[in-house]
Amino acid sequence: MTKRGIFRRLLSLMFIAWSLGFIWFAMFLPRPVIEPVRTDGVIALTGGGGRIPHALRVIERGSSKRLLVSGVDREVRPREFAAEYKVPDRLMSCCVMLGYDAVDTRTNALEAARWVKENNLRSVRLVTTDWHMRRAAFDLAEELPPRTIMVRDAVPSKPSFRILFLEYNKLVARLLAWAIGW
Repeated sequence: MTKRGIFRRLLSLMFIAWSLGFIWFAMFLPRPVIEPVRTDGVIALTGGGGRIPHALRVIERGSSKRLLVSGVDREVRPREFAAEYKVPDRLMSCCVMLGYDAVDTRTNALEAARWVKENNLRSVRLVTTDWHMRRAAFDLAEELPPRTIMVRDAVPSKPSFRILFLEYNKLVARLLAWAIGW
């Protein structure tokens, strides 16, 4: 067999693996947590509908003590946030922290891990959209202190093919970058 033939077979094999991985990714999206699950803190990532309301319900139910909303736009003030999501003052002052440092999933993980360390949390619940959960959880797990328990609480959605395609490729790229130590 020629080098060209070997290359074509290898390329075909990689395409088949990528395709099967995409089918698995799209068909078996992460699910929400079945209550009751208690954690020391909740981390909600901005950027998708339903994430923040879901995280606030976790706090209001008493399933967690505090909440970090990571990736908040720098122009949003706590009072505006509280008004937008109808957060009572008592809950906002004691339990909700707005994180302004993150601009993407990777910096969400850095901001969240810093918050976990500063607050000596031993367990956290990650709240993000179902299609985003795998990459967000991977990045957060890489940054969390050792032995921190992470519960994945996916917010169900109806993602388009485009969103699934883009997110799957971002996940593959992230895993490849991690594998080569980048």
